[in-house]
Amino acid sequence: MVPLPPCLHLDFSVEIDPKPTSRYIKMLKRFSFRYNMAPPTPILAVRGSDGTVLLRGPPNCENNADFQRDPRQSRHVAFSKDGTLFSWCNGEKVTVVKVADGSQVRSFDLPKTAMLEFSPLNTVLATWQVYSKTQDNPQGDANLQLWDLKTGACLKALYQKKVQGWCPSWSDDEKISVRSVNNELHFFENNDFITIANKLHLQKVSEFMLSPGSQPSKVAVYVPGSKGAPSFVRLYQYPNFGGPTCALANKSFFKADRVTMLWNKKATAVLVQASIEVDKTGASYYGEQTLHYLATNGETSAVQLQKNGPIYDVAWSPSSTEFCVVYGFMPAKATVYNLKCDPVFDFGTGPRNAVYYSPLGHILVLAGFGNLRGQMEVWDVKKWKQVSKPQAPDSTHFAWCPDGEHIVTSTCAPRLRVSNGYKIWHYTGTVLYKQDTPTGTELWETVWQPFPDGTFPEKPVKYQAAPSELGSTEAKPAQAYRPPALRNKPVTASSKLHEEEPPQNMRPGATGDKQLSKTALKNQKKREAKKAAKQEINPDALEPQSDQSPASSAQPETSCGDPETDKKIKNVKKKLKAIDELKALQATGKPIQKNQLEKMEKEAQLMKELEDLQLKV
Repeated sequence: MVPLPPCLHLDFSVEIDPKPTSRYIKMLKRFSFRYNMAPPTPILAVRGSDGTVLLRGPPNCENNADFQRDPRQSRHVAFSKDGTLFSWCNGEKVTVVKVADGSQVRSFDLPKTAMLEFSPLNTVLATWQVYSKTQDNPQGDANLQLWDLKTGACLKALYQKKVQGWCPSWSDDEKISVRSVNNELHFFENNDFITIANKLHLQKVSEFMLSPGSQPSKVAVYVPGSKGAPSFVRLYQYPNFGGPTCALANKSFFKADRVTMLWNKKATAVLVQASIEVDKTGASYYGEQTLHYLATNGETSAVQLQKNGPIYDVAWSPSSTEFCVVYGFMPAKATVYNLKCDPVFDFGTGPRNAVYYSPLGHILVLAGFGNLRGQMEVWDVKKWKQVSKPQAPDSTHFAWCPDGEHIVTSTCAPRLRVSNGYKIWHYTGTVLYKQDTPTGTELWETVWQPFPDGTFPEKPVKYQAAPSELGSTEAKPAQAYRPPALRNKPVTASSKLHEEEPPQNMRPGATGDKQLSKTALKNQKKREAKKAAKQEINPDALEPQSDQSPASSAQPETSCGDPETDKKIKNVKKKLKAIDELKALQATGKPIQKNQLEKMEKEAQLMKELEDLQLKV
């Protein structure tokens, strides 16, 4: 029997059986699993001042021939959630095409469109343009429009003045959609935007976040504090909005001008990052941030961080059982916590301000972008082992490819208007493709094509760099500045700019030792640093006593029978030992006092006195 090729493509549009039985469907599933049909190649959308183009991802990294490049400047691009559709607005119209063959699905004459987004099942396309009004039309036109992609008809036109939170939020099955209107949450069902199915009204709802996943849908709402009352976040399950007693969880806190809420993938818990603009203590330029945890089972907690300073980034693991926080004054710490908000693994300190889990959750990247040098740390989450440490300087954007193996980093305008371009990496630190933007043009955005969960299988983590002609950009170990007077001397603990903390497994019993408290660990580090500094100053202090003065070590302790003579010998040896210690200090460059120099000058006299006393023994 001739074996089938590994990259077999099955065309299920062939009418083999108009009503396939369950046995036939199971046979097809076993067939596709057995012959391991090759996963698709992700597409990268590139938007810049010279137009919009679609690029086929690794391993080929070439222009997609099915998509005709649009040379006009686009204001926004978007993929559908399943990655089958692509849309962009170029100042003349909004176009929707199929990614597979580039065929046009819909075209809307909307020249002023600035934002657009697909509903989860590709039923509705939402478009938004800047709100404006004139003397002839003081009320202005509705600037948020919801379009039916099947018929091309406008389902509803709404007023949305602010760009923040402009798009309605849908549940994954599109049975529920919600938008904020005048401190109320309006809920719609089955994309019927004419009738408001339900309302959630609190004092002043300023933020909300609809849970991902299937029914029942849940919503997290934030109400800022006022007149001495604390701010709070509550979790509700649709449509039970009867009041505080109907809430699944409730967490109140002070020091919150704004919040960022983040659901995990399974919609069982939400993280709330609260922040205030001004730190009244003056400790931080970035204000003050706190992190809170709420679960749908009613559990709430404040996440206790192990270092003072700002919270730079928070990310849930795709497994929904852990989350990672990057926090603290530079060099920042990064710690993984479980659902009990207990630390699981501490990555130590380093120059980082962002964290990214791979789509499959088996790899984690800690990165330092913005005002940092672009250093990335790639970690194997299952083994807590570092895979690579590449460097992408001047990067303003980072995104995982849906296959969980590749990464794109880009330098985009207006954040940086020079050295624009993007790179496609393998997580082992190898650059597979590099594209620099020509002089006089700008790169504005790079977006990966999304795929449904389970499209790409999880592969074992590799530690050997992937082959590439461009090589890797492994970060060289940076050395702290040292003044000229210290450059030829060994590095001591006191000469380090920061206290470097190594990675540490925080699981109970992981190291076999008793876990120390924060204060005990700090005291232990101080003792070790003091011991190392003392040894550096006097390296002979820990050597055996054979390195002492010849006069004191050559002769054993003997008694002459006269207590007075023995006492004199002991005193002379004590003085000689002190002179030897002063000599050691002088050799390290430490200044010697005048009275200490006078003691050192008496060494020959003491040696002669000791010799005379020992002749009497």
